Amino acid sequence: MCGITGWIAYDRDLSREQSTLDAMTRTMACRGPDAGGTWLDAHAALGHRRLAVIDPPGGTQPMTVAADGATRLVLTYSGEVYNYRELRAELRSRGHAFRTDSDTEVVLHAYLEWGAGFAERLNGMYAFALWDPRERELLLVRDRMGVKPLYYHPTADGVLFGSEPKAVLAHPGVRAAVDAEGLAELVSFTKTPGHAVYRGMREVRPGHTVRVRRSGLTTHRYWALAADDHTDDLAGTVERVRELLDDIVARQLVADVPLCTLLSGGLDSSAITALAARGLAAAGRGPVRSFAVDFAGYTEHFRAGDLRPTPDGPYAHALAAHVGADHRDIVLDTAALMDPRHRAAVLRARDLPDGFGDADTSLYLLFKAVREQSTVALSGESADEVFGGYRWFHDPRTVHADTFPWMVDDLASHFSSGSAAPRTALLDRGLLGKLDLPGYRSARYREALAEVPRHDGDNATERRLREVSYLHLTRFVQLLLDRKDRASMAVGLEVRVPFCDHRLVSYVFNAPWAMKTFDGREKSLLRAATRDVLPQAVVDRVKSPYPATQDPRYATALREELRRLAADRDAPVRPLLDEATLAEAVADPTGDRLRASTELALGLDAWLRRYDVALEL
Repeated sequence: MCGITGWIAYDRDLSREQSTLDAMTRTMACRGPDAGGTWLDAHAALGHRRLAVIDPPGGTQPMTVAADGATRLVLTYSGEVYNYRELRAELRSRGHAFRTDSDTEVVLHAYLEWGAGFAERLNGMYAFALWDPRERELLLVRDRMGVKPLYYHPTADGVLFGSEPKAVLAHPGVRAAVDAEGLAELVSFTKTPGHAVYRGMREVRPGHTVRVRRSGLTTHRYWALAADDHTDDLAGTVERVRELLDDIVARQLVADVPLCTLLSGGLDSSAITALAARGLAAAGRGPVRSFAVDFAGYTEHFRAGDLRPTPDGPYAHALAAHVGADHRDIVLDTAALMDPRHRAAVLRARDLPDGFGDADTSLYLLFKAVREQSTVALSGESADEVFGGYRWFHDPRTVHADTFPWMVDDLASHFSSGSAAPRTALLDRGLLGKLDLPGYRSARYREALAEVPRHDGDNATERRLREVSYLHLTRFVQLLLDRKDRASMAVGLEVRVPFCDHRLVSYVFNAPWAMKTFDGREKSLLRAATRDVLPQAVVDRVKSPYPATQDPRYATALREELRRLAADRDAPVRPLLDEATLAEAVADPTGDRLRASTELALGLDAWLRRYDVALEL
């Protein structure tokens, strides 16, 4: 998968900046534990850390192409292009010669052949930088759905970039500063495309390129969701969804290293695991390996709730038995979830305290255990956004609310822990007034609505549900993809997301809502398209999100951490907290009601300390 970084400067000689480039590149070692490399000339310094997945001997980076005895193009690349074999064959027919079997080299030659428009030909998840020494131009490219991250920081004479903020922050000319807008973005549970929280830093938007020249930076959108006619009937739509899934999973099973699936027992991960099992068996590579996260005593003492009606374990085991998977549960306890080393690792992975509390820590620990046996994992992430799986898709109150649907019941709090109080409950009232979170969310919501493509044939209901789908596919999904990318790459695990294939996303986006719910349930099309490979129990299961521990000792341990913070008058987060609510949280005998806000307060404090953040509010 890899991590990339670099520095373009038109007014200085970067060939003398090896030590700075090395420092930036070292921050990406977690993303690329197998190898590292750098390339420098007068105005460009590119760094790379490699996780070898395809053609381990031949994919060394940064990779160059020479012509007439001079370097023609340099690439530092992160990701996978799943149609690289077809592209290589086409490029060979056009006279290109290849030295390796890697998809990296295909990307280089695709740019040489088709120019900046080559990105439209790529199918995959990727983020990369191409430097043209002759034209002295840099091109930053990010995949259509934003599966792979890419940040940049314009400077007076060029740009800094990296797969994660930490790579840019390693440059001596960059301070970890956050202003009021950045803090509002951080705590509001929005995900504004292009926003990076840190002042001066940006994120390349999904489906966009950024071109850097001496004259400045320009952006170009090469892909966007479009409102197209849907001409297939219901049977044809189900058939087409299955055809796409078969092709997507087959492409994403290509790897020269051990591969597995992440299996929760829900419809999404079960469908991917079942299709992967078929594909691997047909190729003589079976059985499929699968992994699930669980908590000690979780299934035996499970307490059903509105958000999580069933535990994952029995369903994951049923699917594994049904397809003959080599399955393993990764069982975690409260001590592991509260271990300061693990919580610090999650913060270091994300560079921001904007996560899901114990759900983030458990995901990190799951991936750490999976990495001991596999290098690549297929995930069911994003099916809910594509097929309309969340409960708020089907609740008229949330669908028609004048805001992001997931904001209506403060699902930022409930998503990870079922906490009763809002995530921002511990923040100082004066600070909240300054941040004006309702106004900030409203502005971001209006921006998102203005982007939604329109179709003349949509009635009022279809028009609103198209808006809701667009909000999820461009905002909410980014929260989850970022979380999964950082947690997996922190341990050098490549996680692939078949449901983010742009062909599937575009096709289902334009299917009428009546088709998406034709059986009276969520994700009707996905259920119908994969029913034949799933056990009935999984087909009938009601949606249940990623699990959170129900061990009461976890909330108690959080409260004790908060008690220690409350006793420290010099804690950097104290000016941001409301003293009365802090006292209430410390006195809560269970720690449950303010659990989500406690997670946020503790995360903010650790972040302010470890990143030496300057809050410029």
